[in-house]
Amino acid sequence: MKMRGIYSSVTDIRRKVFTEVARLAYEEGDYAEKIAELPYKIVPGSKAVYRESIFLERAIVEERLRLAIGLPLRPIEEHKSVADGIEESAIAEKYYDPPLVNIIKFACNGCPETHYHVTDCCQGCLAHPCQEVCPKGAITIKHGKSVIDQSKCIKCGRCQSVCPYNAINKMERPCARACGMDAIGSDEEGKAKIDYDKCVSCGMCLVNCPFGAIVDKGQIFQLITAMKKKKKVIAIVAPAFVGQFGPKASPEKLTAAMKKLGFADVVEVAIGADLCSIEEAKDFMREVPEHQPFMATSCCPAWSVMAKKLFPTLAPYISMALTPMVLTARMLKKDDPDACIAFIGPCAAKKLEASRRTIRSDVDFVLTFEELMGMFNAKGVTFEDITDEEKVDLCEGTGDGRGFAVSGGVAKAVADVIHKLDPEREVKVVSAQGLKDCRKLLTLAKAGKYDGYLLEGMACPGGCVAGAGTLQAVEKSTALVNKYVKDAPLQNSLDSKYEINLDLITEPHDDK
Repeated sequence: MKMRGIYSSVTDIRRKVFTEVARLAYEEGDYAEKIAELPYKIVPGSKAVYRESIFLERAIVEERLRLAIGLPLRPIEEHKSVADGIEESAIAEKYYDPPLVNIIKFACNGCPETHYHVTDCCQGCLAHPCQEVCPKGAITIKHGKSVIDQSKCIKCGRCQSVCPYNAINKMERPCARACGMDAIGSDEEGKAKIDYDKCVSCGMCLVNCPFGAIVDKGQIFQLITAMKKKKKVIAIVAPAFVGQFGPKASPEKLTAAMKKLGFADVVEVAIGADLCSIEEAKDFMREVPEHQPFMATSCCPAWSVMAKKLFPTLAPYISMALTPMVLTARMLKKDDPDACIAFIGPCAAKKLEASRRTIRSDVDFVLTFEELMGMFNAKGVTFEDITDEEKVDLCEGTGDGRGFAVSGGVAKAVADVIHKLDPEREVKVVSAQGLKDCRKLLTLAKAGKYDGYLLEGMACPGGCVAGAGTLQAVEKSTALVNKYVKDAPLQNSLDSKYEINLDLITEPHDDK
């Protein structure tokens, strides 16, 4: 997670791609001709800047453009135009075709898999503790330096932990290190390969690849097409939006700025988070401990899918409450069935969630904050230009609903509801962030260590503010969200002015 919050050349290319795809969608004309010109606009000149060849740079940009439009990667072994399929994609509705997360093979560095490596810092010390602690005899001293026999090494890390000079490094693929599902391996050419049976589309691999080789698909093109066809598109914005678009982008300016893009209205998903808090609180009070040993929250789709993949016997203990995204969407579609709902958030996994058969009729589009920023750039919309008269105070969600954006926030909101409904009831809470820690949490829960607890899992370290589609550093975003939480006029989800309609929540939560 070391790269998060650093604006790099990879970040720059990614955001230029989103901007140009949005501009392409807004403009009229020959899409096929225009998309063929975009690699030369994004990577201008005649000399390579990032890689060994400018032709390779442009070829990678072509694939990123296709994925941003929702098109598949082209096969390397046959000729296909970068525009192949683009006219068919200029439609007002399109769900993500699997796979959502893709590896551009010729952008992948083919990083070595996990191993321990002795660096030049080795002093060949007399004690050679690395050799002494190795359980497999994999370390020998040659020419005064330690050498690791990789065929014997079991990668336990003991040698690294005892070296007095920190001369032994653990080498890992950044994408594999970031994957909490152990879903990334190697193909026959040594390039990274995703095991889609394990992948939960959290997106941590794509924001941790230093070569920008991993990319998820987008719906910017189809969303803008829907607007151009005069469809009523309502944006529902995740609580993590605070501060994502720069210091001038106050929450009060968001609605006006997004209406300039073509959105009919903007609604806080925090209202759905409040409803989710109430439902999960009722679930917990009804089920724990009488009918089940513990309950896990349902809001993070990557956490939920991970739990059901790796711990199927614990699946019944995940709350059946719908996620804030779906609850908010269903509320709006109940009032206006013809509206299109676009979820705007930090999360790649929400794209997967919206593609499920039970969700498709509720959420039409899912865009990340990065993709929305591409729309702002394409239309030349700046928050500095929003006048005081155009400002609109969202002020719909409670503090607890807004707090869903940070790790621990979901469990706190649910516990606060329980305390208000039953002040005498003790609610024990434990939370985990990052899928590796989430797996440890559920392993302990399965062993009975958390009986009676409310468990919260977040796939991204730090919570939703660290999602794969965010624009700002996690620490900065967390601080801004916490301030937004404190500024809310109402704090407890039970104080929300929105009432739960049982018709909205009777359908089971589906992770297929």
